[in-house]
Amino acid sequence: MEINIDIDDPVPLFAQLVTQIKQAVNQEKLTAGDALPSIRQLANDLTMNSKTVAKAYRLLERDGVIQARGYRGTFIHPDAKQNSTLDLNEWLHTTLNDTIGKLKAAGITDSEIRIAFSQAMNNKQN
Repeated sequence: MEINIDIDDPVPLFAQLVTQIKQAVNQEKLTAGDALPSIRQLANDLTMNSKTVAKAYRLLERDGVIQARGYRGTFIHPDAKQNSTLDLNEWLHTTLNDTIGKLKAAGITDSEIRIAFSQAMNNKQN
């Protein structure tokens, strides 16, 4: 599998990496149990910061596309193909947009929404 990162693309580098790994799984270029390079190795191969690759790996693990097995390495998850079609980020944006639309329809101001969102993110209540 070849990964091509475009530093001029407005899409963040970690997102490009996530997308390309998910595409490789969907196209069966990567299958369940396949080993992935270590974070350090992939960062070196792509001349990227290892923190960027680590972020991509964390998101892929969260999405159930890869699984880390400690010192043994990182592998394609058994359910990766099914999980590669799920885009939690897209779901997040859709859900937030729907919620904000309902709040505005109820007459809530942008300022009130921002304050409530900030409080919710900080687990604060009035």
